[in-house]
Order: sequence, then C-alpha cells, then structure tokens
Amino acid sequence: MKNTALTDLHITLGAKMVPFAGFNMPVQYSGINDEHETVRNGVGAFDVSHMGEFILKGDRALDLIQKISSNDASKLYDGKVQYAYLPNETGGVIDDFLVYRIDEKTYFLVVNASNIQKDWDWISQHNTFGVTLKNISDETSLFAVQGPKAAEALASLTDIDLPTMEYYTFAKGRFAGVENVLVSATGYTGAGGFEVYVANKDAKTVWNAIFEAGAPFDIKPIGLGARDTLRLEMGFCLYGNDIDDTTSPLEAGLGWVTKFSKDFVNADGLKRQKEAGLSQKLVGFEMIDRGIPRQGYTIVDADRMPIGRVTSGTQSPTLKKSIGLGYVPTAYAKEGSEIYIDIRNHSIKASVVKPPFVK
Repeated sequence: MKNTALTDLHITLGAKMVPFAGFNMPVQYSGINDEHETVRNGVGAFDVSHMGEFILKGDRALDLIQKISSNDASKLYDGKVQYAYLPNETGGVIDDFLVYRIDEKTYFLVVNASNIQKDWDWISQHNTFGVTLKNISDETSLFAVQGPKAAEALASLTDIDLPTMEYYTFAKGRFAGVENVLVSATGYTGAGGFEVYVANKDAKTVWNAIFEAGAPFDIKPIGLGARDTLRLEMGFCLYGNDIDDTTSPLEAGLGWVTKFSKDFVNADGLKRQKEAGLSQKLVGFEMIDRGIPRQGYTIVDADRMPIGRVTSGTQSPTLKKSIGLGYVPTAYAKEGSEIYIDIRNHSIKASVVKPPFVK
C-alpha cells in the first residue's frame, strides 16, 4: 500500500486507517456523523492526496483532450475547470475526471486514485498529437477544505481572493508561505470550499497552516467515510460504485457532459444508444420503511421481482433517513415511483427522488 505525505500525521491524530484504492487512508477521526456535520455547518479538511494528477502540454494538447473526453474542452478559458469522463469503446466509463486549463497549451487533469495507471495508459495510447504528458501524482498532495466557513478560515493564508472564486474555477498564488500553489473551487461535498494542490515537500507546512488558521472556526480533519456520505447527499457519482467500465454514462445521467458536437472516443456508439432510447437509468431514492440500502443490494418491484441494483446507499446524517442511488428500468425512474430494496430477504419500500437529496 502507498502512503500519502501525511500518513504518519493522520495516525498521530487518531485516525482509523483503511486500505483504499491502493493507499493507506484515514476513513474517520471523531466519527463519520460528527465529521459530516462539521463540513455541512462549519469547515473540515480532507487529505485526498491519493488522487491522480497529469499535466498535458503542447500545441495540440486540446486536440488530445477533445479526443479522449466526453465534454467540450474548447469552451474552457484560463482558470476554468470542467467535469468530464473518459468513454471507452464498448459503451462504458474508464473514469470521470476534471480538466483544468492552465493556458492555451497546458492542461491539468485530476483523476481517481484507483484509475491512475489505467487512465495514464489510455491517454498515452491516444496521444497521436505529440503532446508532452507528465504524471505528477506521486509528487503532489491534495487537501480539500470544505464547508461554509472555508473561505473565511483560509483567507489569512493567501492573496487569492477566495470569497469571489466562482464554482469550477481556480487560481495559482502564494498559500501558507508557499509559492505557486493551485487552489480550486470544485468541491465534492456540496458544502462549498476549496481544493489545495501542493508539492509533497510542502504538504505538512500547508496542512499545519490550514489548521492553525482554521482553529478559530473549529476546523477538524475529515475522513473518507464522511466524504462518501456528503457526496451521496448531493447525488454525486462515485467511480467503482455508480459508474465503471460497464455502465453507460447516459444511463448514469452524464448526458450533460456528453457533447456530440465534437468527435471523441465512441461518440457514435453513445449517440446510437441515445437515439434508440435508454433501457435503464441511475436514480436517487429515499427509504420509506426502515432499512439501510447497501451497494449490491437488489432492487425489486411490488411482486418481489428483481428490476435493478443499488450502487450507493447510506443513512443520511443530515436527513436522518436512508438514501441511495441505483439503476432501475426507465419505467420506474420517474420521481415518486415506488420501488423496494431487498434487505435480508425483506422487501423494504422506497421512493424515487431527484437528487440532490439535501438541497
């Protein structure tokens, strides 16, 4: 297993460590519910340095991105970020990722930890444009400082104007005394906040500065457990759960980042699927009866006939009820549709709702 630059620090802080995507990662410190509420109502900091980062540089860097990405990166400008996915040739999703435009010839890609090598190989395979690729994942640390108090808590550390930073934009500047730090507003929690990218050598300096500046705002370290409950309350997809190499991005609700105005890998195949009509969809649901849905549970109809599967599920700390995501036939995808989750051979009633679960 790999460690982040702060693994020893997390252990000192009393974190419960677990293997995740090949890394030794903190899943919780004070407890998932407490950490979840901290981010929803205040400010917390995640070490998500397991994520992958690539730099694409060259005259035709945009051409390469346009080929591999579902979204239209020509719409980007310097300082703008875009969400997209890497389609494979068989109708599935290699990964979902972020594209940062540094300048006209330089792009910064952020990918999921479990897919770093797979994504690197895929992008390299399609690099017929002479683009220079650099994988800086092993030398980069990433901290997500999330919550409604994040901007105020970090303000003293940087000359970047955090309060006015728009969602899905970024800037580079001095942060905690370290030069050339990239700060973005692309949170995965729905609570607002920022991502801070620093070199591993500066990781402890920056992390400690964040906690010193955030102390008056009761900042806490947050683990991956609360990260999962926070993202699920927003209905955000998690790679490996809700999307993977076998799931259709259109059925997963990613049509909004699928731009058929340009040519990309398997664009024709996805266009044909869209024109033929989708057979199933990824939906959100809330449990009506008591029970917690878990990934892999079967979704059944009123006659207990299997119709789908749960991809993500939890007890929502904010709503105090169980919620989940799952694939069902389009006939059951309408808001308000009644479905049942098979939990220990009992059909537990649920209702289809439109995410986000927490508005």
